[in-house]
Amino acid sequence: MKIEELRNSFWDNGFLIMEDVFETGLMDNLNNLILEHFGMSPEFRHTDEFLGKAQTEVIPWFPQQEGVHAFDEVEAHPFLNTLTNAILGEGWQKQYCMVMFSKEGTRGQAWHQDCPPDDPNQHNLNRLVYTMDITPEVGGQTVVVPGTHRRGVIPVGEPDGEMEGQVVLEPKKGTVILLHGHTWHRVLPIKGQYRVSTNYRSAPQGTPEDITDVCVYRNMRYRFSTSELIEDRTTMNAD
Repeated sequence: MKIEELRNSFWDNGFLIMEDVFETGLMDNLNNLILEHFGMSPEFRHTDEFLGKAQTEVIPWFPQQEGVHAFDEVEAHPFLNTLTNAILGEGWQKQYCMVMFSKEGTRGQAWHQDCPPDDPNQHNLNRLVYTMDITPEVGGQTVVVPGTHRRGVIPVGEPDGEMEGQVVLEPKKGTVILLHGHTWHRVLPIKGQYRVSTNYRSAPQGTPEDITDVCVYRNMRYRFSTSELIEDRTTMNAD
């Protein structure tokens, strides 16, 4: 597909999945670095309150902030940046590179939006790169509800139940998923030894740097910088 067609598909659906964007050798190298960093049993960094209420068991790593430059090659990829420019417009800004590691037997991520949709023009863009195959045997598939980047706040409800219209994505090694920060999405439980993805977050020009500090779940809003539950949504009437 041409860049314009890819851009239009993204804005129609709130996400875009593209296979074989990155070569196997590069993906294997990055995956090995990720496993060297985490091992197979890293400790969770979030509070017990967050882990219990968010039903999200993911451990982050910010390799570029630690001077691990092997991840720069993905960020500099011409196709990825040309497409990002087409989607976000001139002057878009890089945010950070975040590796997300999930251990065997963990719950993945409950339904959420990566930033509050109170202002439809204020959002981030997740650029998710997969250094491994995400198969039913591995678990950890990404689930999205197309078009929900235009539907406001995710409704109150079961944190990890099925939602009408959901689509299950099974990215392969070298795949990129672009995901609007307001799109309703989750990650299924992990069945294999581990599951990883690397998120090269970006945002349109003028977006606050802390746009992803507050995450919206079906049962709460949570601020990561202060490890604080700022809204308990379980007291609201379900939509």
